[in-house]
Amino acid sequence: MAHALRRASVTAAAVSLPSLLGGLGAPAMAIPQLDLKPYPAAAAGQTRWVIQLGGVLPPGADPRLSPSPSDWRVQLIPGRQVEADCNQQAFRGRFRASKLKGLGVSVYTVSAVGPMVTTLMACPPGQAKRKVFVPMGSKPFVVPYDASRPIVVYTPKDLELRWRLWKAEKVQQPAQAL
Repeated sequence: MAHALRRASVTAAAVSLPSLLGGLGAPAMAIPQLDLKPYPAAAAGQTRWVIQLGGVLPPGADPRLSPSPSDWRVQLIPGRQVEADCNQQAFRGRFRASKLKGLGVSVYTVSAVGPMVTTLMACPPGQAKRKVFVPMGSKPFVVPYDASRPIVVYTPKDLELRWRLWKAEKVQQPAQAL
């Protein structure tokens, strides 16, 4: 899915969930391109990422999952592709939501991105380096699923953005009072 989300410095890129699923055996459905005029272009040194969600997805194979989009969330995952050895890599940054004046819609900005840190283990001899995606931070950043508006995220140019869909189970479990 990462290849389907495109970088857009000045102009916007849009990806619809149905088009992503079209390659997975689901029928491709045409949905209208969302209006991006109210969303500011990326500032110098930034990239504007746009995610356009589909309305209702085809029913899944798991009957425990809610088919209602009001129960779904979208996780935003900024990160970097790096050449890595056997060590663990990580970096921090700040995610901030802000409302666009006059529209009341949120846009998301990644800032205060720190340097990449790594563990310093000795790797096995002859182990080749590999390309890996290192996500920013350790806590998931999750936003509501809303097919009527794009999700717009601004990141520093050296980051890419990935996303994934979270679906809730239909059944609510009771908690125990102790």
